[in-house]
Amino acid sequence: MDYGILNHMSWTEHHLRADGRLIEAAVDAPSRYRLRFGRPGAWLVSYEDGRREVKGRRQPYAFRSVEQLRYDFEKDVEDAQRED
Repeated sequence: MDYGILNHMSWTEHHLRADGRLIEAAVDAPSRYRLRFGRPGAWLVSYEDGRREVKGRRQPYAFRSVEQLRYDFEKDVEDAQRED
């Protein structure tokens, strides 16, 4: 069994924006993640463990890297705000 900081690292952030929307990001293990934007129960954008949901439309998401995940999430958040 591997034991080390990278196998047991967990990170969570919450940012409440002035407009009342929340940005939530959490990484629990290399393949477990959650990024959400909107309001609890009414997320406009959500990425979670191989799934992506944008404005109610769900589809699979192939995780490639943290950098790509962040880029894709931020782009979808910008698009969702523009359409809202």
